[in-house]
Amino acid sequence: MPHSASTRYDSAARQLDKAVARTGAGARGTVGLVAVVAALLGAVPPVSALWLAPMLALDLVWTVLFLRLAWRRETLPGWLAAGDVAITVALCLAQRHLVAPESLDTGSSWVAGLVTMTVIIAGVTWRPPVAVPLGLIVAGAYLAGVRLASPSHDVVGTLGIHLVQVLAIAVLMTLLRRSAASADAFLRRGARAEVALMVERLRREDELGQVSSIHETSLHTLTMIGLGVYDEPTPTLRDQAEADLAALEKLRDTPRAASAPIALDALLEEVAGRATSLQVRRKLTPQTVPEDVAERFARAVAEALANIALHSGVREAELVSMRNNGEIRVEIADGGRGFDQDRLPPDRFGVRGSILDMMRSVPNGGAEISSGAQGTRVSLWWRP
Repeated sequence: MPHSASTRYDSAARQLDKAVARTGAGARGTVGLVAVVAALLGAVPPVSALWLAPMLALDLVWTVLFLRLAWRRETLPGWLAAGDVAITVALCLAQRHLVAPESLDTGSSWVAGLVTMTVIIAGVTWRPPVAVPLGLIVAGAYLAGVRLASPSHDVVGTLGIHLVQVLAIAVLMTLLRRSAASADAFLRRGARAEVALMVERLRREDELGQVSSIHETSLHTLTMIGLGVYDEPTPTLRDQAEADLAALEKLRDTPRAASAPIALDALLEEVAGRATSLQVRRKLTPQTVPEDVAERFARAVAEALANIALHSGVREAELVSMRNNGEIRVEIADGGRGFDQDRLPPDRFGVRGSILDMMRSVPNGGAEISSGAQGTRVSLWWRP
């Protein structure tokens, strides 16, 4: 039963990181190229060609590298942003050789534009405890370079502008990250509720099926008696009554709530159908498990499919369930680019919390993830 909302498996935090990375890369690339043109057009004495040429070459190469790496990644690498800070600080301190005095006086130099962009890049890459000090270092280097080039230049106004830039980007990113975290928490609660509703619906369908079967059998027996088919007790009637009574006792003794049996294959079929951004090949063996176990299987499978859609680089996956020596196993596999579990960032809750810890919290349950150049395989299991 596919849904049109293919973003069900998206993470707001990941989408935010990806958006700011690409936006920052584009802005940094544009500013870097404009800076090169502006520096060449403003290269009048006392600007030194011996200083300007290598510095512009460095900025140009770094701008191209920045664009290429940042555009291909979901987040800005820390070392890339750190390199940007280092290069901008060097340009700031060398302003007396790179910028004409007239540009310094108006605060419109090409270096000033790079300072603002570097402050923004630091803000979107790191949290405020790191981004703010680095932003202040860049601002300080700019002011120091201006003083070296023009000791009489008033730097108070420029300092105020840079302080506002540093604090503004820190506050903005803090608010955006908190909003994204709140959205992710809401989506996780919604996904859990959705799985719970699917489990409850399947449980009710199973119960109704049992009740319907018993109702039809018992009603049939009573109807036959009422119509006079059996004028007196017979072995056939006695056997039928005993079978009806046994069925009723079985219904009475069937566990309810958390331990109610759920058709795991039907539940996983529905979960896979909701991953509309993937083509999921299914090979599901019919089997039933307790409700709480079924829910954990479903949530782990949903998260595994989400990771494939977001990170594997492919649009196909395989979902298999089987029973092996009494153990129920579910496997999700893809042929995309793998990942190193030891290098997962701490905020990647999905793999640890929604897959590994989720299944390991079930008695006799577990999970394992293998990943490499040939793809990723997630194995889930539970033994009754």
